[in-house]
Amino acid sequence: MDDNLRVVIAAAGAGSRMGKKINKQYMLLKSRPLLTYSLDVFEKSDLVEKIVIVASAQEVEYCEREIVKKYGYKKVNKVIAGGKERQDSIWAGLKQLGNDTAFVAVHDGARPFISAMLIEELLREAREWGAAIPGVAVKDTLKNVDRDGFVRQTLDRASIIAVQTPQIFKYAELCEAYANAYEEGLLVTDDAGLFEKYIGRVKVVTGDYFNIKITTPEDMLIAKGLIKS
Repeated sequence: MDDNLRVVIAAAGAGSRMGKKINKQYMLLKSRPLLTYSLDVFEKSDLVEKIVIVASAQEVEYCEREIVKKYGYKKVNKVIAGGKERQDSIWAGLKQLGNDTAFVAVHDGARPFISAMLIEELLREAREWGAAIPGVAVKDTLKNVDRDGFVRQTLDRASIIAVQTPQIFKYAELCEAYANAYEEGLLVTDDAGLFEKYIGRVKVVTGDYFNIKITTPEDMLIAKGLIKS
C-alpha cells in the first residue's frame, strides 16, 4: 500500500429543504450542476487517485450519464447506490475503495467551494494524526435550549467550531470505526464523530467560510453571489 488518497462523495441526499423535485447536487449553479464544482477540484488534484460517488438508487444512471460522462471525469471509478442514512451511504462507498487505500477523503457533494489547498493541508495533518477535518469559528452566540424552547445554557463559542468537509482519515482506521458503530447500532451524521469514539483524536484544520453546504434556497442565493464575486 502506498500513500494514496481516494475520495467518497456523498450525493444521495434528497435535499427536501430545497423545496425542489431535483436533488440539490444536480441543481444548476451558473449553468453547471452543483456536484461538478467539487468534482473539478478532486479531478485536478495530483493528490487524488480515485473517486467514488454515492448517489440515490434512482439517480445512479443519471449521475453516470449527466455528470461523470458529460463532464469527462476520469478519476470517478464508480457511481453506486447509497443507503437509508448518510452513514449507510458512506459505508457503501468506503467498501468500494479497496483495502489498498491508504487515506480517504469524505466529502458532501453539496459543498461546491472546496480548494486544492485545503485538501493538501488536510492530507498533511491526516498523515501525522490519522484524521483531519476543516472547521471555522462560529460567529453567533450559541445557546442550549430545552424542548419547550427555554434556554438551558449559553455556550462558550471560543471552544466551538462549525465542521465542514472534506474530512480525511486513515482508511483502515475509519473502516474499523464504521464496523464498530454497526456492531453497536450507533448512528451518527459526522464521520469524525465515529473516529473520535472508536479510534482517537481528530486534528482540526482552519476551514473556509466560503465552503458552505447548500441546504436551503437561501444557501443557493449565497452560492450564486460567491460565484459572481
